[in-house]
Amino acid sequence: MNKKTVRLVESALCLAIAVVLELVSKMIGLELPFGGTITIASMLPIVLIAYKYGVKWGLLCGFTYSILQICMGLKVVSAMFLPGEGQMAVWQAICICLLDYVAAYTVLGIGGIFKNKFKKAAPALALGVLVALSARYLIHVISGAIFYGSYAEWFFTQEGFYAIGKQIMSSFSGTGLAIIYSLFYNGLYMIPEIIITTVAALIIGNVPAIVGKKEKAE
Repeated sequence: MNKKTVRLVESALCLAIAVVLELVSKMIGLELPFGGTITIASMLPIVLIAYKYGVKWGLLCGFTYSILQICMGLKVVSAMFLPGEGQMAVWQAICICLLDYVAAYTVLGIGGIFKNKFKKAAPALALGVLVALSARYLIHVISGAIFYGSYAEWFFTQEGFYAIGKQIMSSFSGTGLAIIYSLFYNGLYMIPEIIITTVAALIIGNVPAIVGKKEKAE
């Protein structure tokens, strides 16, 4: 097979692996009660493709994965557009889709920026994971603060969060509270996700058959 065919096949395989890893994570109960899933390094295959074939191709694969994410979460996505009392406006639902799905997963493509910056692949891939997933976390924080900030007081009065929530609500209000809430809520799944995926990248990065030869990214 020529290089373009190999790239397409590997990209399709990595996208499939990413989907399977997320579905398995949900099946074994790693999905949080209020939404968000701590996965078995499901973002790593996307970052790996970006590392092997460059940021531009990685962003394209990340965008493709964002569409797959919308399809997998179609029940949740479609519910945002349904009419009803207290339902969000259509423009808000569109913005949430663009931020929490399209932007949040497309940005994984920047994970390839450190290729050839280190002598070994492992630290380059791990640092790429750290940056890419942190960028995803930041996008979720922005979206959450803008569109779900009104849930802050309710969230911090729930069982298990009340003690810390009481302290937070006594120190913050309005926009500040919305930001702290979004940082806290999205951090419940994104921080473990970042740690797990970074560790997995350090392991995978030491396998030449997976990361490929050390060469300049296209």
